[in-house]
Amino acid sequence: MTEDQELRREAERRADAKLSFRAHLMAYAVVNGGLVLINLVTSPGYFWAIWPMFGWGLGLVAHGIGVYHYIGGLRERAIEAEIQRLRARL
Repeated sequence: MTEDQELRREAERRADAKLSFRAHLMAYAVVNGGLVLINLVTSPGYFWAIWPMFGWGLGLVAHGIGVYHYIGGLRERAIEAEIQRLRARL
């Protein structure tokens, strides 16, 4: 595989991850917006919609961190460390 092909493959992987996160974010907003509306109509005295928002929100934050901050860099560092170990054994 040429360097350009490898770069394109990595760019596609990153773009797919970012698009996946954006879809996840939109689903979160739409579904939880609907839950808030249902909550306000059916039981305005108790805001139960906070619980699914909180739980799903934790997953959404973890997804965002994985896509935009840590996972990509962590994976690359781990790969480089393995390459160095393999070269040292040769």
